[in-house]
Amino acid sequence: MSWVKEALGALQQGKVARVRPLGGSMRGRIESGQLVTLEPPRRDLLQKGDAVLVRWRGGFLLHLIVDLEPTRVLIGNNLGKINGWAPRGDVLGVVTAVEP
Repeated sequence: MSWVKEALGALQQGKVARVRPLGGSMRGRIESGQLVTLEPPRRDLLQKGDAVLVRWRGGFLLHLIVDLEPTRVLIGNNLGKINGWAPRGDVLGVVTAVEP
């Protein structure tokens, strides 16, 4: 997942990342290979429905926030699968644009 490394490198420096993630779990919202803009998260401003880059079980997912609590977010894909709860601190980027 070289796009993840590229995104993390920029986000950890507080910069915007523009990457082309691959996969089908977000189809209908983000198609495989589309250009996605990620910005460093303002964890206090996260909302249900935000697409986020999140650290998940030793890897990374580009998924949706399905629900949130003060210290954690519920992550799922755009096809209805719920992955589970992750600490808000594991949200590493927020999708701000999707282009062809």
